[in-house]
Amino acid sequence: MPLADAIRLALAQLRVQKLKSFFMLLGVTIGTMFLIAVVSIVEGMSRYMEHDFIGKLMGIDTFELRRRPSLAAGNVTEATWREWQRRPRLRTTDIEPVVASLPPGTHWSVESEDNVVAESRFGRAHQVTGIAVDGDYFRIKRLDLAAGRVFAPEEIAAGARVVVIGDEVRRRYFPGVDPIGRELRVAAIPYRVIGVIARQGTLFGLSQDRFLVAPRTAPLQRLLAPPGVIDAIAVQSATGEDMTDAMEQVRQVMRGRRHLRPMQPDDFTLETSESALTFWRKIKRILVIAGTVLPLISLVVGAMVIMNIMLVAVAERTFEIGIRKALGARRRDIMAQFLVEATTLSTIGAAVGIVLGVALSQLVARVSPLPAARVAPWSIGAAVLLGAGVGIAAGIYPASRASRLDPIAALRQE
Repeated sequence: MPLADAIRLALAQLRVQKLKSFFMLLGVTIGTMFLIAVVSIVEGMSRYMEHDFIGKLMGIDTFELRRRPSLAAGNVTEATWREWQRRPRLRTTDIEPVVASLPPGTHWSVESEDNVVAESRFGRAHQVTGIAVDGDYFRIKRLDLAAGRVFAPEEIAAGARVVVIGDEVRRRYFPGVDPIGRELRVAAIPYRVIGVIARQGTLFGLSQDRFLVAPRTAPLQRLLAPPGVIDAIAVQSATGEDMTDAMEQVRQVMRGRRHLRPMQPDDFTLETSESALTFWRKIKRILVIAGTVLPLISLVVGAMVIMNIMLVAVAERTFEIGIRKALGARRRDIMAQFLVEATTLSTIGAAVGIVLGVALSQLVARVSPLPAARVAPWSIGAAVLLGAGVGIAAGIYPASRASRLDPIAALRQE
């Protein structure tokens, strides 16, 4: 039987036996739908983490000198945690030697961060993230301005009480009014708002706009860290190779300042975006495995349903098979007919699942904090091939059984 005729016959069976066809499609449709949705959501999360979140958290071609990692990968043992706690803190006296060791063209910033309470005449007291900085902080973090300006060097040198605020802080403390030039009180100390950062959005439901930034020399620094202590020094190089060289220079400077012998490990951390992504990639592998195995279970169930319904179809169409064999149909023609029928129905189920999977991923992206990427062409192709494979696997036994029927015995079944 020509392939086109076999497909046409399969579609005719789909129209005639709607309920059976629905159950045949159901398992494959559900499995494919969740497979496409999971791939889309995981890829969207991966793209967001690697290009947006980590890029803003760490900066491009950037590393941070810290007391301990800010994003620990995996489960941290108690012994490791205690070792981190015993490490000496970074101090303001470390800034000048570290900056002096950097090659020309390198950008740097100093950062201290903690939660603080802020309020204004337009908004009640609430907790926000306070950040005290120096150097090229806004450039390294890729924080664009929506209004106003950032600190001038003179304001940093003088310890001026000025702040640049995030979009959520603007909406909370200055609803309906222009915040530029207005007063924002942080721990009862008045600061003048000079700039507003463009909206950064959310990460898994957590706002990235609830922060305020002041010069490191302003009084805010005393709320964020003990006297003479800082949280991090960030260094951004022009290229990845320059970053590696700068990291080695900073490592040598800090080891010299800490009087570490050659065999002693570093008692500080040089954290890059790559090291910060380690934890995410471990989570991603788990999500990919779980998101693949669970839909496959549904596909296995769908294959069993298809096999059972095809066996029923063989029993119901025994007389038809007998007539076709009596008219000269060969065994391979009968087998091809039932295989193509099972494969066609399974592929249709996969196609429906692809459409529903795309819709589901976009719905999840709209109603939840999980981002979703556009469905990759390879995942669509893989889903179609998977659907066809399920149909072939499920249809082999019923097709073989139908092809082995004796035509005389089959004609007696009427």
